[in-house]
Parts: sequence; structure tokens; C-alpha cells
Amino acid sequence: MKIQAMLLAAMMLAGCGTIQTVVRSDEVASKSLQKQKSYCGAVPRIYSGVTYDFCYLNAPLENGRDAQVHGPAPAIVLLDVVVSGALDTLLLPYTLYRQQADGSIVITE
Repeated sequence: MKIQAMLLAAMMLAGCGTIQTVVRSDEVASKSLQKQKSYCGAVPRIYSGVTYDFCYLNAPLENGRDAQVHGPAPAIVLLDVVVSGALDTLLLPYTLYRQQADGSIVITE
């Protein structure tokens, strides 16, 4: 049971929306959402992890196949929204500064 919990935690941190948008470069987050063909045009830095997760879910289905073609099951992404929300709240002073200084993360094509 402990091993499963540790694996789940490692997977979530690797794909966590907050890690993708705060720790990694803007290009990584942008390319990831481009790859998903997300309809989002930009991700604001304030609560960027939660926004990233919802943008990740906001992508077209691929040729009538199920949504899991695009990546992890929606339930995992929704669980990550909770974790990202907590981390985004802790990082709020930093992300407020970054939003003011750098603006939103633009998802270019």
C-alpha cells in the first residue's frame, strides 16, 4: 500500500500542473498544451497549476476515441487539481509577482 501511494505521489509531482508552470520553463508548459491541442490561448501565472490542469482537460477528443488518448485519466487530473490548488496557494506571492513582471504563459501554435 505504501509503495502504491509513493508511486502515485511521484507521478502526480512529475505531471503536477504547478510544477509544469512554476518550476519548468514557459516553453515546456506551452508545448505540452500544444501537444494536447488545448483550446486555451494562455495560462495566467496566478493559480497556474489549476488552470493548466483544466486546459489539459480542455482538448478535443482524437477521432472519436476516448479521452484517455490524450494522457492520464480525467480522474487523475482532477485529483491533481486539488494538489495544484494547495501548492498554488502557497506560491501565491511569487506567482503574483511573476504575473506582474512577465504576464501570462502564452500557448502559441
